Amino acid sequence: MTFPGKIGATYKDSTPHWPEAPTPPKGSPNILVVLFDDVGFSDFGCYGSPIATPAIDAVAARGLRYSSFHTTAMCSTTRAALLTGRNHHSVGMGCLANFDSGYPGYRGKIAKEAGTLAEMLRPHGYRNYMLGKWHVTPLREAGPAGPFDGWPLGRGFDRYYGFMDAETDQYSPELVRDNTGIDAPGTYATGYHLTEDLIDQAIRMIADHKVGAPDKPWLTWVALGACHAPHQAPDELIKHYDAAFGEGWDVEREWRLTRQKGLGIVPKDTRMPARNEGVQAWNEHSDDEKRIFTRLQAAYAAMLTHADQHLARLFDFLETTGQRDDTLILILSDNGASQEGGANGFINAMGPYNFRPESMAEKLARIDDIGGPDTHSNFPHGWAMASNTPLRRYKQNTHGGGIRDPLVISWPNRIPARGEIRNQFCHASDLTPTLLELIGIEPPVEVNGVAQMPLEGQSFAASLTDSGAAARAKPQYFEMFGHRGLWKDGWKAVAYHPTGTAFEDDVWELYNLDYDFSETDDLAEKEPEKLQALIAEWWKAAEASKVLPLDDRFGLRFLDSAKRNHARREFVFHRGVGHVPTDAAPDVRGRSYLIEADVQLNGGDSGVLIAHGDATSGYAVFMRDGKLVYDLNIGGEHQMLVSDRAVPAGDHVLSLLMRQEGPTKTVTMAIDGVPCGRFQPKHGFFALISWSGLDIGRDRGSPVSDYESPFAFAALLRKVTVTMNPEQELDWEAAGAAEMARQ
Repeated sequence: MTFPGKIGATYKDSTPHWPEAPTPPKGSPNILVVLFDDVGFSDFGCYGSPIATPAIDAVAARGLRYSSFHTTAMCSTTRAALLTGRNHHSVGMGCLANFDSGYPGYRGKIAKEAGTLAEMLRPHGYRNYMLGKWHVTPLREAGPAGPFDGWPLGRGFDRYYGFMDAETDQYSPELVRDNTGIDAPGTYATGYHLTEDLIDQAIRMIADHKVGAPDKPWLTWVALGACHAPHQAPDELIKHYDAAFGEGWDVEREWRLTRQKGLGIVPKDTRMPARNEGVQAWNEHSDDEKRIFTRLQAAYAAMLTHADQHLARLFDFLETTGQRDDTLILILSDNGASQEGGANGFINAMGPYNFRPESMAEKLARIDDIGGPDTHSNFPHGWAMASNTPLRRYKQNTHGGGIRDPLVISWPNRIPARGEIRNQFCHASDLTPTLLELIGIEPPVEVNGVAQMPLEGQSFAASLTDSGAAARAKPQYFEMFGHRGLWKDGWKAVAYHPTGTAFEDDVWELYNLDYDFSETDDLAEKEPEKLQALIAEWWKAAEASKVLPLDDRFGLRFLDSAKRNHARREFVFHRGVGHVPTDAAPDVRGRSYLIEADVQLNGGDSGVLIAHGDATSGYAVFMRDGKLVYDLNIGGEHQMLVSDRAVPAGDHVLSLLMRQEGPTKTVTMAIDGVPCGRFQPKHGFFALISWSGLDIGRDRGSPVSDYESPFAFAALLRKVTVTMNPEQELDWEAAGAAEMARQ
């Protein structure tokens, strides 16, 4: 590149030149995106819920609520659409970041041809900050060696503090700062909770920005873990909500719908659909079941209120620093409420995922643990149904309950509305085009030297100031796990796809959403030509946006991708290695394997050699008072083996061999190859180890066994080697089901 100044022999005959820094368009606002996880259409107070969300409600009172904002039915997919302004299949995120099925629409990674909002804003002077859940990077690439090109800093953000996977323990999260895994700055015992930490970090990033670049606008993207499972919140807040939900989900749905009509969120003639399939009437459940179900819902509600309490601190910070009026705030959810808690909910889902049932008696015995550090709780279908009032079905589905979500927008300096409602259809892919229009930026032709695909979303900026603005002109398709749908001009065609059945046997339904908010009046028989036209439009959109081939195999559609990771035979962890996420750790499910620790002992040694998981499930090999110990923790049930003798001082190789022959597992511990203990566990890892990753020489955060974390190994640990039998195959169907349950 030619230097615009002049360079002579000395400064006396030279002319300096300083390139101009990027200048934001005049009036560019700060942008704060608050993205909730698995929060249903009716769960904010300002959308009809009894759950206390005064901070969110106050933002709505200073702006707008949208009643027809649509997402993509899942987390990774909505995030990809929000970030890029394109359809999720088009950018390679057809389903989840966890997998690559081998087809262009299902890479599990946002294509470079689809620049993110942060990448689009950066050349115009914006600083971009990301906090919380990312989940648009393949989890096999989320380990300590990356590659990092799909991480937040590789996709336009300047700072990142959060977690990479679909979920994390709120008391012991798997945190990343920028491109490096770190320990959480506190524990449950010290009062730590991830939501509070994320808001602290958001405030710090904005405060730092105010010092370092006060003349530049910022984008701060806060993607909370709330309210994805595990539902974890302060105990006193959980107990507070018991009384609020004691009458059950049937009464709750009716109450919410009545309030929604009064608020104007839904039309006065909106009808309540029948209960979702498989949901019993509340009064058909026993008193014990009602107690458990109520407490599980209370934990969910408490998690949402707890998040709102900390968002209030962030909003107050913007107010006190004089930034609130010129900050465009958007508060939304990524999909409808989750069906992943099953019919009865879970206190610790890790047991059932590994074929260790959680009986109602066990639930009752642990009712006061719900929401605590050794639980992985999720509410039952009935409460998810109530969260989505008055919509049908759930997250993962393309009926309203999966794809219609709350959206609150406020910008006091530019949006005059105060507490108004907008009914125009809008989609997650419309967010980035809307923001670009408001700022006055054209979408770039290329990003980082890569030619860009066109935006597919359509700006809804006009509706921010005009309640009568024209509705979206473009049709919008939906697809998830074979469930399909298409919206066009107020009409919606939708098909629920039962897994394992022929796609051509799916029954398509037809609704006029302008007159039937809750999808209760199926017009398929009355308007067959309209339905067929919309179905044809769906196939056209599916081909254009890389939706095909249709695949309903849930986790099994990613068999080849998963097998590639499963095929790795040996992992060597040298002293000093950092925390390893589950998807990058040895996959020991359903196969024989050998763990060998090369150590130099002092005698009477204690501490962790290797630990994978947390208090809800996992395994650990450690030393305690000189003896070797193995703990196989399945859903909180500990099966332990202790060596029959102490290990003397000196250099040793301590090993654990898990041999699986059919359904029988045999564990043998050895000191320098000489057995020192053997047993046959009754439960093993059939489908899932844990969502918490692996540690060497310590057990960070939530401990797998009965020691106090981190229980660091005090002697010299040179390395740990894990070698697996490459001939054995995992139960892929069970693994696929477990993988889907955690999304």
